[in-house]
Amino acid sequence: MMPRLFVRASTLGYNQAMTNIRLLHFADLHIGMENYGRLDPVTGVNGRVLDFLHRFDQVIEYGLEHEVDLVIFAGDAFKNRHPTPTYQRAFARRVKRLVDAGVPVVLLVGNHDLPTMAQRASSVDIFSTLDVPNVIVGQTEQLHRIETRRGPVQVATVPYPVRQRLLTQDEYRGLSIAQLDDALEEIVTALIQALAQQVNPDLPAVLTAHLSVSGASFGSERSVMIGRDAVILQSVLTDPAWDYVALGHIHLHQSLGDTRGGDYPPVVYAGSLERIDFGEEGQPKGFCWVKLARGETTWTFVPVDARPFITVRADVRGIANPLMALQREIAAHDLRDAVVRLIVKLTADQEPLIRDRDVRALLSDAYFVGSINREVERAARVRLGNLAPEEMTDRELLLKYLETKETEPERIELLLERAESIFAGE
Repeated sequence: MMPRLFVRASTLGYNQAMTNIRLLHFADLHIGMENYGRLDPVTGVNGRVLDFLHRFDQVIEYGLEHEVDLVIFAGDAFKNRHPTPTYQRAFARRVKRLVDAGVPVVLLVGNHDLPTMAQRASSVDIFSTLDVPNVIVGQTEQLHRIETRRGPVQVATVPYPVRQRLLTQDEYRGLSIAQLDDALEEIVTALIQALAQQVNPDLPAVLTAHLSVSGASFGSERSVMIGRDAVILQSVLTDPAWDYVALGHIHLHQSLGDTRGGDYPPVVYAGSLERIDFGEEGQPKGFCWVKLARGETTWTFVPVDARPFITVRADVRGIANPLMALQREIAAHDLRDAVVRLIVKLTADQEPLIRDRDVRALLSDAYFVGSINREVERAARVRLGNLAPEEMTDRELLLKYLETKETEPERIELLLERAESIFAGE
């Protein structure tokens, strides 16, 4: 059931019910990712880093063109906690474009922004230290009132929950990691519920958090994740105090719950702006454009031109001219500007016919060749004599396997000797 519309025009000074606040929600920039890229000679920066910065530019251009009122970045500005000055400058320049246009920006602190020690600054703390106008750094659990050109908005910030915050308290020392995770989940849950109690029901309210939520589908962020996660129940976020929940941390864009069926508020992971690896192949990348109003928020996902990742699979076994067959399979894909990996199945006698130089020439349209994997089918050469595998001892089976692999006799002896203790259950 949709919550009631809490609007009091006399309190706001104008008819808020007729005015949607234009909110742009994005997350997980990870500036500094250099995998599958080469140095750009013009800028001196890795080409893949430029991909991430260009996606950020797309977000800004869309926001300014559509007269955005508020931007929420839901965490993880950089790949790691210690970005280079060049990367920090590139990020700051783009934030400044929004600030110069009079757009308030909320920068939530994600796990990749956090230092290893609580006493140290995060990678985005410089904005709060310099008291940059119109920039709010979400480094603590706090409810902020933000004035926008179309009226005030309440934004509650919940940065990435770190286990270290518990270790400074005597009552948590000596607990296992699992127990600390449970305690951390309870603390974060209580903090989110306390923030909901502080919300003024007359004004639109947004909760932004960088964390894992139960029921969410994970993506390739697992490959770049730092440490373990506390998982917050989805029901904790679906408080009617909020009109939109802007999440970061999980790279796969997704909406939790059934917003079309009447679930409110929308609970949304914007997802990352660029693909990290082939685990995100085919996933749409972009940001969320939100029309924020008390009790009546709507949103859409806006895709960006993320670098395509393409896997080409070819099975040339039994084909007389395997290189020509491979050429036809590669030609069936548009590899322009793509990061590509090739997986080709072939037989052992075809290996000399498919040289690496020739294969790379066929992939010349690609932006970057991530890998060329050859899955070679070899004829079985194991002869077991008159015995079936079930009739052979563990030692005999291992010996046959090592002989099949053409292992040196001295190494076979050593491996069999070491294996005896395993066979004996020691």
